[in-house]
Amino acid sequence: MRIVVPAGGIGGARFLRGLKAALGIDSPVPEEQSTNAITVIGNTGDDITLFGLRICPDLDTVMYTLGGGIDEERGWGRADETFTVKEELAAYGMRPTWFGLGDRDTATHIVRSQMLAAGYPLSAVTEALCDRWRPGVRLLPMTDDQVETHVVVEEDGRRRAIHFQEWWIRHRAAVPAQSIVSVGAEDAKPGPGVLEAIAEADLVVLPPSNPVVSVGSVLGIPGIREALAAKTVVGVSPIIGGAPVRGMADACLNAIGVETSAGAVAAHLGADLLDGWLVDEADAGTEVEGIEVRSRPLYMSDPRATEAIARAALDLGRELAGRKGGGE
Repeated sequence: MRIVVPAGGIGGARFLRGLKAALGIDSPVPEEQSTNAITVIGNTGDDITLFGLRICPDLDTVMYTLGGGIDEERGWGRADETFTVKEELAAYGMRPTWFGLGDRDTATHIVRSQMLAAGYPLSAVTEALCDRWRPGVRLLPMTDDQVETHVVVEEDGRRRAIHFQEWWIRHRAAVPAQSIVSVGAEDAKPGPGVLEAIAEADLVVLPPSNPVVSVGSVLGIPGIREALAAKTVVGVSPIIGGAPVRGMADACLNAIGVETSAGAVAAHLGADLLDGWLVDEADAGTEVEGIEVRSRPLYMSDPRATEAIARAALDLGRELAGRKGGGE
């Protein structure tokens, strides 16, 4: 099977690890040598420039997680990380101090920033970085154009826009968001290979990533949502029992006026996009018009549980594609 996964963040990366296991794709095996293939359309809306370095958190989280270099406890950054550079920057009085830039991680950002400065597009840079990590999937940025997610907040009676990373990490999303804006998305083009991968896909799977700023950012690039909607699309709910599985997705949903529930997220994504939706057993009985909803345990508590969730998504996708006459 050829699977396309629009993904971002820790939940998406961990789900991808289970999907690889379900499809029998091993990390050291180049994507083109596998009978099954996964193309990941990575969210770049979280990208930010700090200390002269271009940082792509979601691309790196997918790359490190699938390549065996992630800090498993945190779910982000490198394993066996140190923070000497961060401490030295703080000693010089450099700001911001709230972004945890690790020493090993900094090397990735230096390579990326040098290549971008030399004129290479982000897609080519990402491919070069993946040559080291061999994630076993094809990792494509959603766009080579600069798109950044900003959050409009009100502090001391004054409205201002801050980068999503500042809102998410520094403020822990505790400052209510009045709106979330994808700056540059309207004029961006899908990255090289993105639309082609979708056209060739047998199935699209939306992982349990943040539906607003991860999956939502990918869908916001002109042309991507329309291409995905033409395929069989199955999603895995990131909301269980009215709360995010991880992180603060509820704060993002509140900002766009969507209830924090498995059914409301599916309705927000839309029946024009979703064919199937997996919810946790805690949300059994959820109904969304025009979308096939199934319930099963969705906590990614260990690799075996995560693989089982991925298999359930694949099984539902095959079933729904078969109803369409054997798929696209």
